[in-house]
Amino acid sequence: MAEPGSGRVRELWAQGQSIWLDYISREMVAGGGLRRLVEEVGVRGETSNPSIFEKAIGGGDAYDAQLRDLARKGLDAEAIYDRIAVADVQAACDVFRPLYDSTGGADGYVSIEVSPRAAYDADLSISEAHRLWEAVGRPNVMIKIPGTAEGIPAVRRCLADGININITLLFSLAHYTAVVEAFMQALEDRAARGQGVAGIASVASFFVSRVDTVCDKLIEERLGEVVDARQRQLLEDLRGRVGVANSRVVYERFSALVSSPRWQRLAALGARRQRVLWASTGTKNPSYSDVLYVDQLIGPDTVNTVPEATLRAFLDHGRVQRTVDADVERAHADLAALAEVGIDLDRETEELQREGVRLFTKAHDGAVQSVEAKRVRFAAEQE
Repeated sequence: MAEPGSGRVRELWAQGQSIWLDYISREMVAGGGLRRLVEEVGVRGETSNPSIFEKAIGGGDAYDAQLRDLARKGLDAEAIYDRIAVADVQAACDVFRPLYDSTGGADGYVSIEVSPRAAYDADLSISEAHRLWEAVGRPNVMIKIPGTAEGIPAVRRCLADGININITLLFSLAHYTAVVEAFMQALEDRAARGQGVAGIASVASFFVSRVDTVCDKLIEERLGEVVDARQRQLLEDLRGRVGVANSRVVYERFSALVSSPRWQRLAALGARRQRVLWASTGTKNPSYSDVLYVDQLIGPDTVNTVPEATLRAFLDHGRVQRTVDADVERAHADLAALAEVGIDLDRETEELQREGVRLFTKAHDGAVQSVEAKRVRFAAEQE
């Protein structure tokens, strides 16, 4: 039986948007919960990252059997963590495989991220992406590479090598522009070598709510300093608007690029569009709608990867209508107003990307530490 409101997710697909789940756990896959979300609700993909694995591994005993076996084989904690993550992604890929096949590779993807320690090392990112691609061994896996300056050449190389890539931790129009350029260059590289481009899938993961979190904080600070009435009104009007405005400007760029002669030449070779994926779409501020970053970013050739709580909220009271390109002029005006009140969005988004790498590194280390504690205990059992 479908969950109440599940028709909303299918209505999104009619608008050209896919809902992916921003969560993975062994219990969800093994217990059939993921399959139900796919078959009954209409979820069309899944993303993972070190923070998600940290919560999943440390949250119970679902991994203990595999962890015990690997510990007794003498693997260290880092290697065990890697095996666990790969196994979860393989199992999730298998759940999504019928969807992947039935849509001709349009959907049904599961993402796994390279080690966050590769974020500022192009060569390491490339080798990690190749290793994970081979380790998972599923055509519907996407390898996540952070869109740092060092990550961009790795993205180009891996896509040119035929690996599906999810570029993550994008916060600005400049980040997005660099990513889509690497994507098109990679396809052009393949075409120049006489290789096919039709089977390669990629998404550009653009983060939304974290932009509002940092901008709202700066807005409050400025309100405590500014006395000019016009400036105060601008600041007050910008609360909770910058994340969506920033995203709509990125979608405007996407729309222009896919209409360009350059892209049309690649499309004629069978290239698949690199969709924009809205990430960090769980609402952080409780005074805002809990479906704000779903309702306001609906449109063709997009993905929204949502936490479980946001999915439940959207099933209950989400509104389905095309909004991603609504009032783009207001989006530009909001970003201009932000600059006028002295908030440098480019500087803040650069810091957000660096912070994202730091947070993923911390989560990765936390997951490995959880594994290490159990590894030591299980290894001692056989002494």
